[in-house]
Amino acid sequence: MPDTVELLAAFMPPLPYMKDVVADAPAAPGVHLVLDGGEIVYVGHTGNLRARLRQHLTGNRDSSVLHKQVGQLLDTPAQAATRDDIARWLGRCEVRWQETDNPEGTKEALVLALRPRFNRKVPRSR
Repeated sequence: MPDTVELLAAFMPPLPYMKDVVADAPAAPGVHLVLDGGEIVYVGHTGNLRARLRQHLTGNRDSSVLHKQVGQLLDTPAQAATRDDIARWLGRCEVRWQETDNPEGTKEALVLALRPRFNRKVPRSR
């Protein structure tokens, strides 16, 4: 299995996870990473990077595993985290992406190597 540096070499450098930044992401298939304090906490794949990255910032808990997991992190016994709470938390994170014709395979390799905390289902090694 390649090392982490090798796996991340083709990714854009970390950028603030904000709407104006993701507006410049390509509308192409790829893999995206969400970083909290430099730690990769989520790996996702998609057929359209720009749309998916925007959806993470504007969606609800039913729109992505990431949104659901961050919501659970922010929930308190008295109140569930709102869409805005989740977007604010993501807004203090960074994002990286890579265009690829094999987003699912690239994501699987990264999840196996990195085991990010918001990827609840880790693929089995082959």
